[in-house]
Amino acid sequence: MRKILFALTLSALPAYARAAPVGTPAIITGIVLPAPQRPEDARETLEAARAFYDFWNTGDRSLLRRAIAPSFVDHTPPPGRVAGPEGPALAAREFLKAIPDLQVTVTRMVLSGPYVTVHMHFDGHFTGSMGGHLGRGQTIHFIATDLLRVTGGRITDNWHLEDNLALQTEMGLIQHVP
Repeated sequence: MRKILFALTLSALPAYARAAPVGTPAIITGIVLPAPQRPEDARETLEAARAFYDFWNTGDRSLLRRAIAPSFVDHTPPPGRVAGPEGPALAAREFLKAIPDLQVTVTRMVLSGPYVTVHMHFDGHFTGSMGGHLGRGQTIHFIATDLLRVTGGRITDNWHLEDNLALQTEMGLIQHVP
C-alpha cells in the first residue's frame, strides 16, 4: 500500500509542477521527497548541522572543520565573500566582531535524505563594528534559513537566506521607511 501511495504521489508531481491557472507557470527544477534513511546516516547529517551552528555560537574553527567538507560551496554568498570553505569562517569572524554576544538558536530542522532545512534566530547586541559603523548596544534579532546538503557526514552545500533588512535596520545602517 505504501508503495502504491508513493507511486501515486510521484506521478502527480509533474502535473502539479505544470499547473498554473494564469500567467507563467512556476519553474520547478528540483523536488525532494522524504526518503527512507538509515538511522546512522540521519545521525551523521544532524551532527554535521549541529557542529555548524555550534561554530556560529562560538567561533571555534575546529567545529567548522568538523562540519563542512573541503569541497563546501555557499551558493548564496553576499558580494565580496568567498563561496568556499573559508566563507563561513570569515562571516562568523565579522559577525562576532560586530555582535560579540551573538547567539544562534535553531528553531527547526527538517531532514530529508541528504538535505537539512534549518530555520534559526540570531540574537545579540551590536556593540562592536561592522563596515566602518560602530554599534551603540542596539538589540539585534533577525531570522535566517539554510538549506544544507550533507554527504558523508559533512556539509557540502549551503543555500542561506537571512533577513538583512531587519539586521541592517536594527544596526542603524539603513533607515526604516514605513
